[in-house]
Amino acid sequence: MTHDLHRPLGQHSGRARPRAVSAGLSRLAIGVAGLCLLAASTAVALRDNRFPEPAAAPSAALPQPDAPPAGSSAPRGPTITRMNGDAGVSVVEVSPFAVDEAYTGSIRVFEPGSLRQPARMAHLPDQALLEFSAYGMLPRRSADGRRPLDVYAGASAAGRGTRVALVVGGLGISQTGTQAALRLLPQGVTLAFAASGNSLDRWMQEARRNGHELLLQAPMEPFGYPNVSPGPGTLTAADAAAGDFENLHKALARMTNYVGVMNFMGARLTAEAPAMENLLGELGRRGLLYVDDGSSARSIARDVAMASRVPFATAEQTLDATRDPQAIRAELDRLERSARAQGTAIGFASAFDVSVETIAAWAGEAQARGIEIVPVSALAHDPETR
Repeated sequence: MTHDLHRPLGQHSGRARPRAVSAGLSRLAIGVAGLCLLAASTAVALRDNRFPEPAAAPSAALPQPDAPPAGSSAPRGPTITRMNGDAGVSVVEVSPFAVDEAYTGSIRVFEPGSLRQPARMAHLPDQALLEFSAYGMLPRRSADGRRPLDVYAGASAAGRGTRVALVVGGLGISQTGTQAALRLLPQGVTLAFAASGNSLDRWMQEARRNGHELLLQAPMEPFGYPNVSPGPGTLTAADAAAGDFENLHKALARMTNYVGVMNFMGARLTAEAPAMENLLGELGRRGLLYVDDGSSARSIARDVAMASRVPFATAEQTLDATRDPQAIRAELDRLERSARAQGTAIGFASAFDVSVETIAAWAGEAQARGIEIVPVSALAHDPETR
């Protein structure tokens, strides 16, 4: 006891050393046991072949990008699933042997509106959307499913504020009137060119460079025809009902880069179901929007388009029935009130000097009040996006 009391602190007696050695040997034994257990588990796993075999290297016999597998049908294009703006994205599922596509079997994701032409190319027709005919180039859906409505649509903000679409028609007939419209109207205004106009390709290119969305006005049979006539090449109700679209195709071939067709007159044709069913079926097949100018209360375009699942829009007001600045301004103010009440509204006017000047002035003021001037396609009902 005396020996232990007088030993300096921090020094251990010889009797404590065996304990430390014993503890060290215990820890070593535990470690060795753990290693043995790990080795045994690994051996069992390898024996049971639980790990997957590595993927085999690609075979040289795999089909090439430009050819489908043996015995399959012709190459398919991508299936485009269009989604409205609320969805956030549009998905394009690419077939492994899509036309003009490398073999990837991938899925591509596009932002909304990404099918639209880049602004710098908006004046150039997309060759994939053209079909050769005896009358010139006709619009069509591309092999990969894109529509003229998708590619040539005008840009608009994705906001949820009050939106107004303004369509100004009759362009291409008067050179000075067309020039004034292109100079004065903001790019959100949709421009409709008459099929009977002049230099339409030139005006199309200038309008598209200025950011406008375009429509083609096709002459259609009114009541009282032929004493009352929209001009040569009129599509009659009888021809449309019979599926004879020679005059329609002549009109469609007059220009390119438009999203759809608007009636030029046509009160009788738009009132007859067989004619409208065939007409809208033809336009829908080609990927075009139909816009009714709202001039005839007897038009059944909306009902037929809904039943046929064809994109359509209808103007609810004619803005310049009276060619007076104050009267046109009053109609525009009424259109704004309608848009504020229901969120959107569509108005139509002709390219008279007084109409163009009044609309241009009102549009600038309306935008300052929070009204967004949008292309008509932005307010169209499009069954393929819903």
